[in-house]
Order: sequence, then structure tokens, then C-alpha cells
Amino acid sequence: MKVAIASDHGGINIRKEIIALLEEMNIEYKDMGCECETSVDYPDYAIPVANMVVSGEVDRGILICGTGIGMSIAANKVKGIRCALVHDTFSAKATREHNDTNVLSMGERVIGPGLAREIAKIWLTTEFQGGRHATRVGKISEYENEHL
Repeated sequence: MKVAIASDHGGINIRKEIIALLEEMNIEYKDMGCECETSVDYPDYAIPVANMVVSGEVDRGILICGTGIGMSIAANKVKGIRCALVHDTFSAKATREHNDTNVLSMGERVIGPGLAREIAKIWLTTEFQGGRHATRVGKISEYENEHL
């Protein structure tokens, strides 16, 4: 598995925690920034990561901003992305099992580094269940293909 990870200025600390987790898990990653503490625009980081996922350059993406909301909205504008904003472990597991999400978004101002690491680890190690869930995800893809 290869993961692209990015944050805006509001998510730098948790991004560094998740990079350490990826290294501990021996997961290849591409760090897409940012390295500044001055205000930057989250779409400038979310959209390139999302494009890397849909192009197949990476398998999944992880995005962090202050709340995770802006990153998830921006990422979900890219056709083929299923980005989930997650702040608890139950949702981290469910979004992989049921929704086959390919991008995870979290908010540094909402959760701490320990919980963020736990969420990311669960999300990275949980497989999609398929079955009836594949039918539902397929309906989303079908709509995207017909309307976007």
C-alpha cells in the first residue's frame, strides 16, 4: 500500500504523528505538505492528494486540517473519491468496511494525536466487506459517471 498525506497549517502536528505511524507500519507514503504555520488554502493540498488516489499513483490518501471539514469537502469534489471525515474509531472501521473510502480526513483541533493515530491505523488495516456494500458504493460510482 502507498499513501499520500497532506495537511494545511491547522493539521501539521497530527500529519507528523500519522507519518510516524506510517513508518512504524512500513507503509510507503508521499508527504505533500504543508510545512508552514501561516494560513494556506486547504484545497491546494486536498485536491492533489485526491488526484493521486484516483490516478492510481497511491492507493489511499490522508488529509488533516483544523476540523477536517474543508479537506473532506475539497477531496470529495474529485470524481472517484470517497473521503470520510472521521473522529472516532467506530467510524474509521465502518467507513472502510461499508463505504470503501479511499481518503481519510481528520481535524487536529477536534482530536488529539493519540486518537488520530488509532483512527488512521484502523482505517489503514480494515478491508472493504463488499457484498451489499459493493452494490451501494456502485450506485455512487454510477451516479458520478452519469452526472459529473
